[in-house]
Parts: sequence; structure tokens; C-alpha cells
Amino acid sequence: QVQLVESGGGLVQAGGSLRLSCVASETIFTFNPMRWYRQAPGKQREWVASITSGDYTNYADSVKGRFTISRDNAKNTVYLQMNSLKPDDTAVYYCNAVLVSRQWWGQGTQVTVSS
Repeated sequence: QVQLVESGGGLVQAGGSLRLSCVASETIFTFNPMRWYRQAPGKQREWVASITSGDYTNYADSVKGRFTISRDNAKNTVYLQMNSLKPDDTAVYYCNAVLVSRQWWGQGTQVTVSS
């Protein structure tokens, strides 16, 4: 069973930055892709960003140009650098790993952006 542990969330003012980390219990080299999702109160979970094993990245329109996803295979870690944060970015952020037809989720980390 793959375990994913997110960290780095917190309270930040609008315009600020945070970097989320997702550490996997085993090598992430084969996970393809790894993704970040978020879920705001009263809303459905939504996809935020993806990174493939070949480091191809993709972003939701709402975060494009502000967020950057990256991976460090040596550290079994995926990151989400979040800049120019807005109150609408407030949500629980979840890490997701995909291997063929299987996927795993972390427990989430809370990000709160104050106006």
C-alpha cells in the first residue's frame, strides 16, 4: 500500500506564497502521473496540476501562471509551489499518485488564504 503524506499548508495573506510537499512511502519514479487536487468547503474536489514521469506538466486554468508542480524522484517527493495566492485558493490540497489502473491519495493539507 502506497502512503502519501502532504505538508506545507497553512494560513497566508492574499498575494503570498506556499510550497506544498507530498512524500511517498516508495519510489515515485514509476508513478505516472502524479497530481495535486483541492477541495474547498461545499465544493467538489477539483484537479489542480499534474506531472508525468517525463516531467511534462499541466495545470488547471485557474492556477496557470501562479502554481508550479515539480518532482524529485530521489526524495520520493512531489511539490506544488503556489504564488500570488488568492482567497479562492483556500481548500484542502490532496496529492494523488497513479500507477496504471491504481491510484492512491494523501490525507490532505489545509491552505487558507486571507483577504
